[in-house]
Amino acid sequence: MSKDWKTRTKLVHEGSRRSQYGEMAEAIFLTQGFVYPDAESAEARFIKAGDDEFIYARYGNPTTRMFEERIAALEGTEDAFATASGMAAVNGALMAMLRAGDHVVSSRALFGSCLYVLEEVLQRFGVKVTFVDGADLAAWKAAVVPGTKAVFFESMSNPTLELVDIRGVSDIAHAVGALVICDNVFATPIFSRAVEQGADVVVYSTTKHIDGQGRALGGVVCASREFIRKTLEPYMKHTGGSMSPFTAWIMLNGMATLDLRCRAMATSAQKIAEVLAGDARLSRVIFPGLASHPQHALAMAQMGSGGTLVTFDIKGGKEAAFRFMNALDIIKISNNLGDAKTIATHPATTTHQRLPQDQKDLLGITPGLIRLSVGLEDVDDLIAELQDALSAV
Repeated sequence: MSKDWKTRTKLVHEGSRRSQYGEMAEAIFLTQGFVYPDAESAEARFIKAGDDEFIYARYGNPTTRMFEERIAALEGTEDAFATASGMAAVNGALMAMLRAGDHVVSSRALFGSCLYVLEEVLQRFGVKVTFVDGADLAAWKAAVVPGTKAVFFESMSNPTLELVDIRGVSDIAHAVGALVICDNVFATPIFSRAVEQGADVVVYSTTKHIDGQGRALGGVVCASREFIRKTLEPYMKHTGGSMSPFTAWIMLNGMATLDLRCRAMATSAQKIAEVLAGDARLSRVIFPGLASHPQHALAMAQMGSGGTLVTFDIKGGKEAAFRFMNALDIIKISNNLGDAKTIATHPATTTHQRLPQDQKDLLGITPGLIRLSVGLEDVDDLIAELQDALSAV
């Protein structure tokens, strides 16, 4: 495939495989196993499978492989491994490479399940984890020491949209030989330049923007061929976290419109943030595309966009936030994001509910905080509804 293709062309054509029938649409190979012409062929494939040879769906599948090659080409990595969910991707990327006694440095502002993997799972198995303020390069420099095995961060945190300087942290990590693992969900593969900026491993929950329709769980790890095939694949194929062929087919279809959707969502998010900024009913509006965001310059350098999510804090706390949410109509209350439908989430009582109060306070997750994932509706309709719902507060 041509490496000179632009993004939208890659999203439609990269990694395509066709059977002897020459089908136009990507085929769904709904099979868990594969037939060999003879016993010698089976033996040879188990010794070393070729690029277009498969053994078992937990190891690989033609439909899943199409998705892996397409997302790797988009992200700019040599290879990718598709997983059953975003958290399977995060867990796999970390667990596959770490052993008891290893040291990991992570940003503190993380999704609740990511925190669980780092605080509970890894430390239970003897991995030492140090948490830092992700926006503070001096804190990273102090925590990353000779012998540190990996650093982990969300390039844009959930839900307070704090950015990590990928290039800055990567330089610090690489100076001691540590691997850089970046959860890039909020940045999306469209606005991502994480590999160019130094990330070694990029993780996505494909459940979000890549599917874009709220249909299926999925995840993917993008990295070098050596990391994917020698470190990650053995762990994933033996622990069972692989993506199903049907899910891979859904993700392939979602990718065809990914660029169009993300750019439309980001444009609407910018307009919404500009309208909400300064509203007397809000104590703050957080959006990296606003000049008022403390990391606006970094967002523009790192992503070239403010992204598709807007976070704002309603005065009056939880009671006011609930009145606002209950007044919504077009905008749906849910805990997903990256959907074609605009979604409002109250992190303090849902996605981050189990965090101790002191951690919520530290991360800025207040009772009035709303995370808005902007969809594909007409932006004027969304703005009108937001204004009406704020009036109900």
